[in-house]
Amino acid sequence: MRILSVASEIFPLIKTGGLADVAGALPLALAPLDFDVRSLVPGYPAVLRQLEKPVAVHQYANLFGGPARLLDAQAGKLRLFALDAPHLYDRPGNPYTNAEGKDWPDNAQRFAALARAGADISLGLLPGFVPDVVHAHDWQAGLTAAYLHYAGKPRPATLATVHNLAFQGQFDKALLPTLGLPPEAFAIGGVEYYGTIGYLKAALQLSDRITTVSPTYAREIMQPESGMGLDGLLRARRAVVSGILNGIDTEVWDPAHDEHLAARYDARVLRLRARDKAALQQRMDLDVDAERPLFGVISRLSWQKGLDLLIDALPALLAHGQLAVLGSGDAALEEKYTRAAEDHRGRVGCVLGYDEELAHQIQGGADVLLVPSRFEPCGLTQLCALRYGAVPLVARVGGLNDTVIDANDMALDAGVATGFQFAPIDVPALEGAIVRAASAFRDKQAWSRLQLNGMRTDVSWEQPARRYAQLYRDLLATR
Repeated sequence: MRILSVASEIFPLIKTGGLADVAGALPLALAPLDFDVRSLVPGYPAVLRQLEKPVAVHQYANLFGGPARLLDAQAGKLRLFALDAPHLYDRPGNPYTNAEGKDWPDNAQRFAALARAGADISLGLLPGFVPDVVHAHDWQAGLTAAYLHYAGKPRPATLATVHNLAFQGQFDKALLPTLGLPPEAFAIGGVEYYGTIGYLKAALQLSDRITTVSPTYAREIMQPESGMGLDGLLRARRAVVSGILNGIDTEVWDPAHDEHLAARYDARVLRLRARDKAALQQRMDLDVDAERPLFGVISRLSWQKGLDLLIDALPALLAHGQLAVLGSGDAALEEKYTRAAEDHRGRVGCVLGYDEELAHQIQGGADVLLVPSRFEPCGLTQLCALRYGAVPLVARVGGLNDTVIDANDMALDAGVATGFQFAPIDVPALEGAIVRAASAFRDKQAWSRLQLNGMRTDVSWEQPARRYAQLYRDLLATR
């Protein structure tokens, strides 16, 4: 079965978040199940530099303002189509924003071009690869379903995956003819969304099936408080909506073979993890202390991620342990965490930005991995934490709820607990969970059981890939 995946980023070529991890890992997980998956991605400079033996398989004389080429190439184990359109993608830095952090003014055209190329491939542009299913990720690929719907031709089955409903891609309705969509597309049953052109809305309205990245998040986004204006549409289409948890690449995230760690370990030699904690404390300028729990954060510093709650709960945390933070985002939060590190030397460490090596070291050295998100479609850091024996402490939302078993009395008695959850999502509840975790940390035998339970949890792509495979087969059978 042939699958075309359309995504705006893909690991390891270009990454700003979890979308890239999924777009990069899922095709590889599907390959053993007899699926031929090709991924269509924009030809950013970082992508083009890493292509192996690219071959131009199609030329566009004018694609939203300039010439473009479709390149067929390999990148490691990934089979790719890269849309080489310099006028749209040959820009430094972030794929979506300029150096000031503002959206590129032509993002409507940049990602319409990606969707247009996806639709063209789907309609037989390349005879050597005509997909059976088109899998479009997030708003950047959202118009793929619209172009296929309004083409009026036989088409493959379509699947839209929502990685984060907060990012929707809304643009001025005056762009409709520029985007090559017919007038009738601007309707409630098409791409119209509160008087704008909604790229994600188009995907949710016009795709055959919809998935989100966890079962709990699939239920949450059908409610007004979490649906961000799309809950009515999602409730109307609930019969085709499902949630499939993400996995992680268990070769990239493997404490037994992780070259970033001071000491490599697995469940049989968990005691070696103490060396990684000491190394992390040294790198983050923290006091080397084995007896106090070290809480770690690897996150975007934002309201969504609940990092404002954590800074307010910092006095309660420092009464029991230390904090190591890696992240960037909201300028006010960056300043608060930087100041906290200055005011609490030896107890708070903060590195702004993203450092892949340090992310691995936090997973390998922190005792507790904090994810206090107000909403979280799936979350990947808590999955890595489970694999590394960093006990996750998470808000009871979305995929965090689906992947972490709270260490309540019943779960502890049954021997299945893997971490700590808290609700409601506020400072007192977070403080309570921190106190619970610090108390549990003092019981070394109980703490080891939590770690080992997490490390035995299957966080790989094997089961999610099988669910996607079945969904693709169901889609073909239905069509």
